[in-house]
Amino acid sequence: MEIFKVFTIEAAHRLPNVPEGHKCRRLHGHSFRIEVRVRGPVGAQSGWVQDFADLGAAFDPLFRQLDHNYLNEIPGLENPTSENLAAWVWQRLRPRLPTLAEVTVRETCTAGCTYRGEP
Repeated sequence: MEIFKVFTIEAAHRLPNVPEGHKCRRLHGHSFRIEVRVRGPVGAQSGWVQDFADLGAAFDPLFRQLDHNYLNEIPGLENPTSENLAAWVWQRLRPRLPTLAEVTVRETCTAGCTYRGEP
């Protein structure tokens, strides 16, 4: 069974590695939607996979680091594509959430990526 929790951050970034003239090379911002999923059995006593509050507590330090900030200035996010942001979040959440199954980052209503811990 999987459960998920969605977090929203407001952040600015630019993509320094795209060609000159590409719109994403310029400074801009997004209302990023980050969905965190964990997978596991439903506890016989608790009736849940994991407390949603655990997901919130695990994500909170990342939220404070990302929200209303310039992503390019955060170590490891010098090229903050959705793909790199999803992997960055995974790497920091996995130690806190060992049953982490998936991190999805949406930078717009219609565009985003999902990371499942692939190398």
